[in-house]
Amino acid sequence: MGDGPPSLWEWFGRNWDTGRADSIRTLLTDHVTMSLVPVVLALVVALPLGLACARWRWLYQPTSGLMNVVYALPSLPVFMLMISVTGLSQTTVIVPLAFYGVAVLIPAVVDGLDSVPDHVRQSAVAMGFTPLRRLLAVELPIAAPVVLAGLRVVAVSSISLVSVGALIGQGGLGGLFTRAYQNPFMPPVIVGIVLVVALALVADGLLVLAQRLLTPWVRARKEAAS
Repeated sequence: MGDGPPSLWEWFGRNWDTGRADSIRTLLTDHVTMSLVPVVLALVVALPLGLACARWRWLYQPTSGLMNVVYALPSLPVFMLMISVTGLSQTTVIVPLAFYGVAVLIPAVVDGLDSVPDHVRQSAVAMGFTPLRRLLAVELPIAAPVVLAGLRVVAVSSISLVSVGALIGQGGLGGLFTRAYQNPFMPPVIVGIVLVVALALVADGLLVLAQRLLTPWVRARKEAAS
């Protein structure tokens, strides 16, 4: 009587760190990289664009409309089109995901700045704050909860969409799904799903923690109200 298929834990242990490009550890590292870099890039690009849209309102509608079109593009065809520019590399996945993130974050930045009460701005001006100091010390901190809420959406969606890149050979943990499709076997699917969900929960939890640390007055106000 031959040995049966390995259990989930046996398969995980055998494939965690095999030293090959398709080991779970390598795929997890690639997934984190391809998820984190687009989020950072999106924030770096969306902040100045959002500030410009909030300052010059005529710019907001065309910018928002263009980014909505970008966000509506299906990820797989975009990845395939990017191959001709960036080749089969992680950049092929990172660049489109960064654009998707910008599309979400620009409205978040504008809405966050719109949430700053006028009397707060006027008080800052009366205290002699320069426009830059008012932005950094008053407006952005007040806008932070709205911006971070958008960043949470970007982070979770980025972690999820990276898996689609496996269809062009650059999908991090998505490689476990294609492996299971080519050779029907459930452990890779289960491990892939669990790790992707765990990454999303960790990223979301870290951003919630960042929000609590950056905006302590929000928590204090909620506690006072309760």
